Amino acid sequence: MNRRRPTLLAALTLTATTALTLSACGSDDDSAAKDSDKIAGADTSGDPSTSPSETAPAQPERPKIALPADVTYKFEWGKTGEAVKDAVLHDAEQRIRAVDMAIAEQDPLHKAYRFYSEGEAAAGSEKYIRDFVDHKARTTGVTRYYNESVTAKKDGTASLVYCEDQSKAFNKFLESGKTDVTSVTKDSYVLYASTLRKNSKGVWVTERLVSERGSAKCQS
Repeated sequence: MNRRRPTLLAALTLTATTALTLSACGSDDDSAAKDSDKIAGADTSGDPSTSPSETAPAQPERPKIALPADVTYKFEWGKTGEAVKDAVLHDAEQRIRAVDMAIAEQDPLHKAYRFYSEGEAAAGSEKYIRDFVDHKARTTGVTRYYNESVTAKKDGTASLVYCEDQSKAFNKFLESGKTDVTSVTKDSYVLYASTLRKNSKGVWVTERLVSERGSAKCQS
């Protein structure tokens, strides 16, 4: 593997440019949905005579994310103060961690990332993870996530655009233990656009994810 962390989900049929444009537009058109949604487990009925089991489904048992000590993150995603948006950011973060755990454990079908993704996103993650497995490699170093923009919609979906800084994240080969330290270029910065949906368990699963490596929006 002579390239640093292959572009995630490059096989998607949607182009990155199209998806990013749609997500950017959505941030203006769907602002009215701020407080109209509720996350699973949040009782907003205000009716003291109704038991919690009748108003909110039980929270699903989420997979435990365990990563090697040399795989770390810097999430610069602040709390929005809006329950739905914060839930979207939380589950998106967990998906990112779960993918790296699948890589570390060399399991392209790991249940953890599949808990947080479905459809095209899950298929793309499987291909991405398998690339590391084929080269007997995993990730190492620190990855930074920043410049996030999340939009929650009334139909139970959300869009999330964010940047990834891979300048301090590298490939580590399992057999030799060698880390492939590469120089920092504009391609070390990646812009992502994703579509998420709240499933029947109350989890915000990523259904579609596209990327634009070297995006000017992430050069910071």
